[in-house]
Amino acid sequence: MTGKVCVFGAFNVDVVARLSRFPRPGESMIAASSLMGAGGKGANQALAAARAGARVHYIGKVGTDSFAEFAKHHLDTSEINVCTLFHSQDKPTGNALIYVSEENGENMIGVDPGANLTVTEQEIESCLPVIKSSDLLLIQMENNPDAIVRLLQHAHDSNVYVILNPAPFQKIPDEALALADLLTPNSTEAELLTGIEVNDLDSAAQAARVLHNKGINNVLITLGLKGALLSTPSGRTHIPAYPAHPVDTTGAGDAFNGSLAACLSQGEKLEDAALFASAYASVSVERVGAAQAMPTRQEAMERMRQHASLAAAS
Repeated sequence: MTGKVCVFGAFNVDVVARLSRFPRPGESMIAASSLMGAGGKGANQALAAARAGARVHYIGKVGTDSFAEFAKHHLDTSEINVCTLFHSQDKPTGNALIYVSEENGENMIGVDPGANLTVTEQEIESCLPVIKSSDLLLIQMENNPDAIVRLLQHAHDSNVYVILNPAPFQKIPDEALALADLLTPNSTEAELLTGIEVNDLDSAAQAARVLHNKGINNVLITLGLKGALLSTPSGRTHIPAYPAHPVDTTGAGDAFNGSLAACLSQGEKLEDAALFASAYASVSVERVGAAQAMPTRQEAMERMRQHASLAAAS
């Protein structure tokens, strides 16, 4: 593998307000601070993959509004190597309103997907040469489901390794899910996919078995502070969470998936890539924001060096 990652996914403009705590229904609160930044799972994961050492081609769709201009400027000035942006003439650029609690760094997010839900078959067809020339395709579920299914099928037919991060949860056929080489749900998404409440390693293992029975060979369920469970035909492995002092968890999942893709595209073993992704995500939550919080590969390697015993124990 040569380290080439194609990321197809959403671009959103994030409007973030930091509050001492989450407001109650009907309550107005004064924010401690606010910011506007780049977001969307696709764009975030593309930037994470690039900063983690991959050569990245990001593909997304925006509107024709001022947020679209913001998107182009952000992507053109980022570490992402190549960007392809399609434009919707009648839907706005996706945007997200985010509350971050200063109590624990947790977040609440409301998203208007806008143009992200208007990807056409013709737009996907035009991207096939890029996908076929990549070592790995990374997809999320912020785009329209029919586009996600087409991408999975095209990548599978082209023998391109596919990571599907099923976030946010959308219902797509099990036979489409099974086209992914690796599925990376968090505990909530794993529950929605399987009907099993996932809150620890044992319940994650039960959910993984259900997903295997649906035809998905490799499953990596993230569990927050409890780390992650990697379940493959060869067995199950606990991926530990690296210590962190979280201030904002908004982009943690994107940091994990993007850095995971970077490692796999360079030929690393799945368990080693997952360990790196865990360390990478732990650094990201110590910073405010999503895209702007993505660390470098060197920072994640330093976190792993500081806690080398975790890798040895996994």
